[in-house]
Amino acid sequence: MYRIWMVVLCIGGLILAACAGVDRPIPGAYPEPQSPDSPVVSEPGANPDKAYPAPWAPKPGDEALARGEAFVDKMDILTLESFPPQFMLSLAGSLPTPCHDLRVKVDEPNAQGEILVEVYSVVDPAAICIQVLEPFEQNIPLGSYASGEYPVLVNGEPAGEIRP
Repeated sequence: MYRIWMVVLCIGGLILAACAGVDRPIPGAYPEPQSPDSPVVSEPGANPDKAYPAPWAPKPGDEALARGEAFVDKMDILTLESFPPQFMLSLAGSLPTPCHDLRVKVDEPNAQGEILVEVYSVVDPAAICIQVLEPFEQNIPLGSYASGEYPVLVNGEPAGEIRP
């Protein structure tokens, strides 16, 4: 009889422990809800999560590294389903070696409305590395724009056009 009561008490304790605190939200764990009518604004090339910078973004200390090429084989403009529309540049290509790191710099639209994107690589000049191409694929946020036509040029080559 003693064993039965011990089993019942243990199971009851496990159930109570599993249910404890389920209905209490953790303060600050969830962002405040926003109105669906509030606009979404982002900077070209911005990373919404500042805690984890984009691996392709130019970084402090890059000036101490040697600048190299990035061979872009494929580029597409993607339109995200959002309001206002957000745009993304999809890039695929190769870096000169596995030691090279991809860098992408997105400029604001110029006087002609062109969005200039610079794609390149950086490498430590003292690094010893195998000489083989390193493939890459990356999606670069371009942000949102007012209505109009914005040609996107990647290293001077047309990638497409944004039409919000």
